[in-house]
Amino acid sequence: MAKETGRKLIAQNKKARHDYHILDTYECGLVLTGTEVKSLRQGRASLVDGFVQIDDHEAWLHNVHVPEYTQGTWTNHSARRKRKLLMHRAEIDKLASKTQETGHTIVPLALYFKDGRAKVEIALAKGKKEYDKRQTLREKQDRRETDRVISAAKRRQRA
Repeated sequence: MAKETGRKLIAQNKKARHDYHILDTYECGLVLTGTEVKSLRQGRASLVDGFVQIDDHEAWLHNVHVPEYTQGTWTNHSARRKRKLLMHRAEIDKLASKTQETGHTIVPLALYFKDGRAKVEIALAKGKKEYDKRQTLREKQDRRETDRVISAAKRRQRA
């Protein structure tokens, strides 16, 4: 069998980019059981309520939903168990000190396979206020509207 290469996205947390200011991102490995890997290979996972917590110099991923493997037996995993993240000690210590600051948290952004290994992209984030969310939405709508006008002008120019 040929070795898997490239990046295959499994799940993405689009809501995190809407709810938080992303300050810094990290790529981490995951400690998984066999049935979790098989379930992820089927492309089934949800990062919506996920968060990272640092306990005793170890990073743990909580509330990420990886559904049970359908062909699994009694060895199947529980869907929302906490999973250990594989990171360098210096990165974990840096994140731990940053999360002590008010309003900072660590959220998962994406779950994917990179060269056959399960990885998760996490971000150090600061919560947005309601007016920040409205401002971001307004900027997005303005950008979409200007793109629409530019493309319409280009179409008229060609005709």
